[in-house]
Amino acid sequence: MSTATPHQAEAPRLRADAARNRAQILAAARAAFRELGTAAPLDEIARRAGVNIATLYRRFPDRDALVRQVIVDGHHVVLEAARRALETAPTDGLAAIEQLLMDVIAERDTLVLPLIGGPTTDDAEAVELQYRNAARIEQILSIGRAQGTIRDDATAVDVIAGGAMACRPMPHIPADQAAAIAARHVRFFVDGLRPAPGRPLPAASPTADELFASLRPAQTPPD
Repeated sequence: MSTATPHQAEAPRLRADAARNRAQILAAARAAFRELGTAAPLDEIARRAGVNIATLYRRFPDRDALVRQVIVDGHHVVLEAARRALETAPTDGLAAIEQLLMDVIAERDTLVLPLIGGPTTDDAEAVELQYRNAARIEQILSIGRAQGTIRDDATAVDVIAGGAMACRPMPHIPADQAAAIAARHVRFFVDGLRPAPGRPLPAASPTADELFASLRPAQTPPD
């Protein structure tokens, strides 16, 4: 016979409720931020999440905390897609890049990131994830270069930018048509990564440092 007190028996359920509320708040925030921008009213986010505003504030003490978590979650989605692609890269590095891009596009409704119109941030975890993503993509590119399937002058920034452009929402386009167009654009992009003798890229790509620096909030000069 169980000797758990009513409080002890109830605790796991409360933890599950808290996790569910948090997930619902984040899902509602992503949708509201995409539709209304990050100035979306917090009470509107709470309404969409099916919780009261006090519950939202218990999980996220202010708007900045909610925005930061949505951004960090988006980077984790990309990082997981890059991890899966890296696992398949030894078989075909170029196909792994295509897999990565298509996986990210499939999850684009969960992405509220600076390169696809989301807010900028200088949050340390978000910045670290940006570099981890770039490093994994560079690993895949290196494998493809060694296999002779990816051109030497392609960079991780090229892949990041290509993925960001394919993930940009297309207003007024039905979802199935937008998905078909994105898939075609990915194939065009991936074919452009193949070695092309005599066809150098027209300009140097910015470095990851240069790109990521532009994705942080502008610093207010001191008085």
